[in-house]
Amino acid sequence: MDVIGAGYGRTGTLSLKTALERLGFGPCHHMMEMGRPGQLQAWRAKTRGEPVPWETLFTGYRSAVDWPSAAYWRETTAHYRDAKVVLSVRDPRAWVASMRATILTQFARTQSPPGRVLASLSSVFGTRFAAFVEMTSAMPEVREFPTLSDDELVERFERHTAEVVETVPAERLLVYEVKQGWEPLCAFLDVPVPDEPFPRVNDSAEFSSDARRMILRMAVTR
Repeated sequence: MDVIGAGYGRTGTLSLKTALERLGFGPCHHMMEMGRPGQLQAWRAKTRGEPVPWETLFTGYRSAVDWPSAAYWRETTAHYRDAKVVLSVRDPRAWVASMRATILTQFARTQSPPGRVLASLSSVFGTRFAAFVEMTSAMPEVREFPTLSDDELVERFERHTAEVVETVPAERLLVYEVKQGWEPLCAFLDVPVPDEPFPRVNDSAEFSSDARRMILRMAVTR
């Protein structure tokens, strides 16, 4: 593992994943990887507290960003001592608005009566949806987000940023906004700046569309 992303989801993590892969630090782990064989089962076991080795979770990956891995940033930065750490951030209020429009909206749907019926059917037929809901609902710290007010979410975001900065040695850490583009990221990783635009992917509308497709696939896939 060469690069660990300690930033919360909805801080440009899919753009960061794409950028890291373009820079040669791929494959990069991300929530989107839950569709790959074995990933969902292994991460569900991890969130249950089972002793799943990091090498099992990250086999074949050179970097990791976004949840679920970001929920374990303390453990991964301690385990992979030579890996550099990128803390992706954004304006906290903008982050809350993005969370409300995307992840928290999708979570509310899974907890609605139709969502609970779908999860029950998924459990009966052994498809992935129920396991995905269980895994995402049990991630450390993140599991509390649906119960928090906007102000409490801002406080949680700012506290997380401060904890990472206080914990990770400065020479090992980059606090980074994807709107800064290639230059600070490439300087930190000591690689050339690509002659192409920095990737900009996964806005709120795109997230909602992708989330619906992923849920439908998980509802019918074992």
